[in-house]
Amino acid sequence: MDDHFSLSAYDYYLPEKNIAQTPSDKRDQSRLLVLDCEHNRAEHKKFTDILEYFLPGDILVVNDTRVFPARLFGHKETGGKVETLFLAFPETILAQNLENGWWSVEAAALLKSSKRPRPGSRILFGKDLKANVLALLDNGQVRLELIYRLADGQTLEDLFHQHGQIPLPPYIKRPDGSTEDDRRRYQTKYAEHTGSVAAPTAGLHFSEELLAKIRHRGVVVVTVTLHVGYGTFSPVRTEDIRDHRIHAEYIQIPPETAETINDYRKYGSRIWAVGTTTARTLEFTAHPDGTISPFYGLCDLYIYPGYRFRVVDNLITNFHLPQSSLLFLVSAMAGRKRILDCYARAVERNYRFFSYGDAMAIITRPKPEREEEQL
Repeated sequence: MDDHFSLSAYDYYLPEKNIAQTPSDKRDQSRLLVLDCEHNRAEHKKFTDILEYFLPGDILVVNDTRVFPARLFGHKETGGKVETLFLAFPETILAQNLENGWWSVEAAALLKSSKRPRPGSRILFGKDLKANVLALLDNGQVRLELIYRLADGQTLEDLFHQHGQIPLPPYIKRPDGSTEDDRRRYQTKYAEHTGSVAAPTAGLHFSEELLAKIRHRGVVVVTVTLHVGYGTFSPVRTEDIRDHRIHAEYIQIPPETAETINDYRKYGSRIWAVGTTTARTLEFTAHPDGTISPFYGLCDLYIYPGYRFRVVDNLITNFHLPQSSLLFLVSAMAGRKRILDCYARAVERNYRFFSYGDAMAIITRPKPEREEEQL
């Protein structure tokens, strides 16, 4: 089998000490590995140095999804403890009005308990929040009826913040789970639309000050939305990566974003995607000429080597897990061997990996040539 499609070809050596357990002291002070694909060169920078790679008229596209505290700890009516991870924020527009101020809405979740609750059993999270188990689904999932009651001015999201925790990735090991600081730092500065169970982590590096400097340089910042689902942590289990089935996630491309990108592309502007989530969103509606369309719905685009990017010129991203679909995506943009060479160099230089780790800029349309480190 061609190495481009072999799962084992996407493994790499990573000491546990390189897996970031906490964010950097300041958002924009993480490290940045810049890969110039056209000239096959790399630089080692601080994230604030990303500013020097932009040109006036560039488009920076960010994912404005907001992470909600999707992990709730409750108990059965019999007293047994139940950990519940909601797989998406419940669609409150579908909520049914029950009597005495109670509402109900269906939701998908994963449950962890000593004995799996049966359909018909109830989980109690607090006096104003509980759930009935409706059905057991495949892959350990369950369908719940979430029942809640709101105080004046309160929202369901407020209840999640009251009772829930931020669901940090499994490689961030905290004895007591997420902290109050995680609620602030595991969220981008431009987060707006609630719906993710994991952060679009490339965006965590942008401070408000850095975004202001980017705009001042003449870069146009536009937004899309992709609600990151639990499937982002799902391992690839097929040796031929082409046989893997990617998870579908909800996306939004507003008409004004599509119009701005299409208009600026006519004049040769470069499109920068912040994160693999943004890249997938843009490429999902891409036409052969590189234009995109407004869209609201599910995205199941699976990008792996052999894919040709139509919209995204440059990608700002983090360092991804071995043998993951996100590693396939960045390899599709820069080449598998070149990505793995960069990862090996990052390990040698003690870069921090994964969600709270350092960043990488993959540039396929660089600025005019300059002196950089040869790969």
